[in-house]
Amino acid sequence: MAAARPALARALLQQCLSARLQVKPPERGCEAEWVEIQRGLVIYICFFKGADEDLVPKIVNMLLNVKLSENESGEYVSVLDLPGDVLIIPQATLGGKPKGRKMQYHANIGKEKGLELYSQFVTLCEKELATNAKCMEAGVLVKHGTYGNRQVLKLDTNGPYTHLIEF
Repeated sequence: MAAARPALARALLQQCLSARLQVKPPERGCEAEWVEIQRGLVIYICFFKGADEDLVPKIVNMLLNVKLSENESGEYVSVLDLPGDVLIIPQATLGGKPKGRKMQYHANIGKEKGLELYSQFVTLCEKELATNAKCMEAGVLVKHGTYGNRQVLKLDTNGPYTHLIEF
């Protein structure tokens, strides 16, 4: 039996009724900046060493088309067929492995390459939803967090309904 190849990316998907992500903390004289979605899908994404641009379209296709969202009839449909909003959050901690009593992130991709792949991922998700007739008609939104920064998330979920997918 051949050894399994190491994962190149990991995504965590969570159904939501609404989600709000702080993308800029409050500063003197300025309030915090938030992005917000309504019913849809929160996608946490982490890329590992070895991931490249060819992988991103495969991930986008899988995540936007997998039937994880429950419609009014109780059927499971894709976020495109729901149609629902999408919030994308870069989540480097998905790459953590315990060593003793600490977490290590040696498998995670470098920051520059990670930002490049994350930006491509966001852009491709935006394009897919913008070209989908149901999503356009419903005014579906794609919002995203900022790469490499600590962010605050407020989430109302209709679950818990969370799925981990490796690529």
